[in-house]
Amino acid sequence: MANIAWHTRWLAFARHLWREVQDNDVLDGAAVLAFFFVLAVFPAVIFVLSLLPSLSIPHLQQAILDLLYQILPEQSANLFQVTIQYVTARGSKGMLTFGLIFALWSGSTGAYAIMEQLNVISNVTERRPFWKVRGIAILLMLFFTLLMIGSLSLAIFGGVVQSWMASIFGWSRPLRVFFATLRWIILAAALLFGLAVVYRFGPDKEARFRFISPGSTAAAILIALFSMGFRFYVSTFANYGATYGSLTAIIILMLWMYLAGIALLVGWEINKILPAHKIEPVRMKEFRGDP
Repeated sequence: MANIAWHTRWLAFARHLWREVQDNDVLDGAAVLAFFFVLAVFPAVIFVLSLLPSLSIPHLQQAILDLLYQILPEQSANLFQVTIQYVTARGSKGMLTFGLIFALWSGSTGAYAIMEQLNVISNVTERRPFWKVRGIAILLMLFFTLLMIGSLSLAIFGGVVQSWMASIFGWSRPLRVFFATLRWIILAAALLFGLAVVYRFGPDKEARFRFISPGSTAAAILIALFSMGFRFYVSTFANYGATYGSLTAIIILMLWMYLAGIALLVGWEINKILPAHKIEPVRMKEFRGDP
């Protein structure tokens, strides 16, 4: 009987989640996010690339490009490679100011779109003044930039440690697997941290900061599954080039961002409705500011 009740609660939760996704137009909201993400991402990339020479972190630019090729379909990753080559060829002089102005505006517009959609799901009206909302959006954009640079820097440092250990003990499969797993753990932790910050400060709603929550965990898993599945689909079955021609890369990038937007919004839906079903998830660590 206990198992039946447990399955009944989860079935009711799944049905409730689906109704909320439909009632809050999550799919339409994800389309809005995809549009603003595309507008924001390239100025943000230019800004990040303009910062790299002043950071003096070796191989960081290549690490960013490698990560993009691992996450995105090849056609979309090529767009960023072209941007990187363009910025590198022109040099960083003058690009920092250009990148700062456009990244702050375009990037904050993307973050602002996320905040609006989270408010829709939360059934709240934005009451914060415009300057505060835009300021939070700018801070979120800067936070994600620093989070990406920091997490990739840790991954690069792990590679340095790996090479040092290999020089002592020699290269081995366990060593490679350990550091490859460590790099993905770092990136997963950065993604969870980013989702936690968005869920805490995005909507105009009092919420407790939780580094790991059911919604952020589900969103991170969905983003990973969408990325792997979409890469496989594009490389195996889809022939977007015949349909979209020269627009293929940007269409694929927008579709991937659309899926990522769905994952982000569904994660917030889960956090919103889960307490009503009295389902006790696996214990989640919560950063409450306690020592």
